Amino acid sequence: MSNKRTFDLKPNSEFIELMKLLKFEQVAQTGGHAKMLIEEGLVYVNKEQEFRKRRKLKKGDIVTVEDISIEIQ
Repeated sequence: MSNKRTFDLKPNSEFIELMKLLKFEQVAQTGGHAKMLIEEGLVYVNKEQEFRKRRKLKKGDIVTVEDISIEIQ
């Protein structure tokens, strides 16, 4: 069963960094855990494996980690 979520960017923000999103959404417990998930190839952005920890996520991007899917709005 998939877990679909949305993340609303702050009105004055154009993006959020991937590691920060994973921590904020509690997909990762710590920054180190977020880094490990990314380095191990478990994180996908728009269905493509993502290894950049500071990838800038913008409106419309979809981040997937295992059964969790987060759409940036």
